[in-house]
Amino acid sequence: MATTFPRLLQKHASERPNDPALREKEYGIWQTWSWQRALDEVRWMAGGLRALGFAAGDNLAIVGDNRPHLYLMFPAVQALRGVPVPMYQDAVATEMAFVLQDAEVHFVFAENQEQVDKMLELRAEAPGLTHIVYDDPRGLRNYTQPGLISVQELMDLGQAHEKQHPQFFVEALAAGEPDDVSVILYTSGTTGRPKGVCQTHRSFIGSAEGGVQTDGLNSRDDVLSYLPPAWVGDHLFSLAQWLVAGFTINCPESSETINIDMREIGPTYYFAPPRVFEGMLTSVSIRMEDAAKSKQWLHRKFMDVARRVGSDILDGKSVGIGDRLMYGLGNVLIYGPLKNAMGLSRIRVAYTAGAAIGPDLFRFFRSIGVNLKQLYGQTETCAYVCIQQNGHVKLNSVGQAAPGIELKIADNGEVLVKGVSVLKEYYKRPDATAEVIDENGYFKTGDAGVLDADGHLRIIDRAKDVGKLAGGAMFAPNYIENKLKFFPQIKEAVCFGHGKDNVCAFLNIDFEAVGNWAERQGLPYAGYVDLAAKPEVLKMMTECVEQVNADLASEDGMADTQIKRFLVLHKELDPDDDELTRTRKVRRGFVAEKYGVLVDALYGGRPEQFIETAVKFEDGRTGKVSATLKMLDAKTYPAVRSAA
Repeated sequence: MATTFPRLLQKHASERPNDPALREKEYGIWQTWSWQRALDEVRWMAGGLRALGFAAGDNLAIVGDNRPHLYLMFPAVQALRGVPVPMYQDAVATEMAFVLQDAEVHFVFAENQEQVDKMLELRAEAPGLTHIVYDDPRGLRNYTQPGLISVQELMDLGQAHEKQHPQFFVEALAAGEPDDVSVILYTSGTTGRPKGVCQTHRSFIGSAEGGVQTDGLNSRDDVLSYLPPAWVGDHLFSLAQWLVAGFTINCPESSETINIDMREIGPTYYFAPPRVFEGMLTSVSIRMEDAAKSKQWLHRKFMDVARRVGSDILDGKSVGIGDRLMYGLGNVLIYGPLKNAMGLSRIRVAYTAGAAIGPDLFRFFRSIGVNLKQLYGQTETCAYVCIQQNGHVKLNSVGQAAPGIELKIADNGEVLVKGVSVLKEYYKRPDATAEVIDENGYFKTGDAGVLDADGHLRIIDRAKDVGKLAGGAMFAPNYIENKLKFFPQIKEAVCFGHGKDNVCAFLNIDFEAVGNWAERQGLPYAGYVDLAAKPEVLKMMTECVEQVNADLASEDGMADTQIKRFLVLHKELDPDDDELTRTRKVRRGFVAEKYGVLVDALYGGRPEQFIETAVKFEDGRTGKVSATLKMLDAKTYPAVRSAA
């Protein structure tokens, strides 16, 4: 029975050997791996690793962009009862060094010269790193460091090993157990050092089966695999569900060609965090601002129709014939071309997860016919806790408990989870494991939420982030931040207010969107710092904040959390500066401490504040950026009582 990932791969190769398993775009041409080729290469990789001394229980780090050999390395390692440990390809050296040391890594799969150079540099800090397998040979011809080997050389070793031990792979696959650890995924470390989350074959396969069952995923589906392979979401969608459902995963040529590659492939099943959908909406908004007046009028008219009836049509609800005809015309003139421009024309189901998505952003995509749904989970739950069922999508919830999952809300409002997806343990951290799993086996998610009468879960915020204003009103910063980030001009937002009389906020402009707007206005600017400080830009930001305040005033219990004062930061919040995690979640406490002088200026009523900030550049250099920031007041509104 196929109860481990390598056995699932073997099953697909046996049942449909010539069907496409993976594709990769290289030099502008799509290359295809059949299921049989995929199994053959996994068998040879596993044999090569064994020949080099890799043994059951060993950990192998994986770092690189989305590539077929990177994904195939996972089942190759698992076939030996080893454990793959993916790392973020854009992580800085200290972050990688921590993972290599903590996971006691001796073998690494590195995609290309850039990643090989990082690993060679880190050998001083991780002296146990003896073998580095690379995929792309460009630039590595003259590298002679010990233990360095190409993936092709590894497979050659594997074929030689197979001739000497013809039953090796069959016996290795038979020895694997569903409760073996199948992967160690390191948390983003929002509040401290990352922890290695140990998930089993059983947990990820069970989670994948639940998603496949819910949405009828099958071998005819196509997925674009472009998100970091170290992220739990990519591991669920591009590896676990791939091997359960047997669809085809497609690896783009580069991060710069994702939009083009997406339009070429036309995925039927798509997954992205909210920031990607925010980026899509931003690009649409930019194009519409540049369009002719007649096109802008058509867009506004048919988007009004979409907002009114689009979601109901998508959910199969009753809609009048007149609205249906108008929506159909809108699909020809507006919605269809929009979806085509975003590469979403063939989408049957799309998911977003990783952070809360603003209701307005969610409504936009569903209104134009994209079956966008929310998935809720954590690294510790295989990104699998709640799934929104077709026809039962609520904009302000993340859905009902997924198949195989039990949900309950603790007395303090924290969401507790029990079931198929819960982690086995934190690697070498029994103390941390005991802290997050209670005496009844429930995992403490750290999120605050409520269940409605239909069993739909609404996430309010991170439990540790939910606070109270000085006057007693509940303060949920992430909820407000998501409302702000719906505006295409705002890339990031951080709100403060716990224990204070009112809410204040930091904003980042979206440099592309605001820069495009400035050029159309004939507004010159010298760079990010200059553009973010322009009076015209600050006026636009004020209008956005005041629209959010008007929304908050109309929501039960939220009127007191309107934003009183805010500022526009002189630099983008950046993972390299430790302000965001690698999954782009705000390190709220770190930001509050780093920019404490700005928080004090907002709450102290000052009109402006000078600040100088240290920054890290992509090439490793450091520098400083300074500016005098304006503290801006925003209009607030009286609470609007909802109708009884």
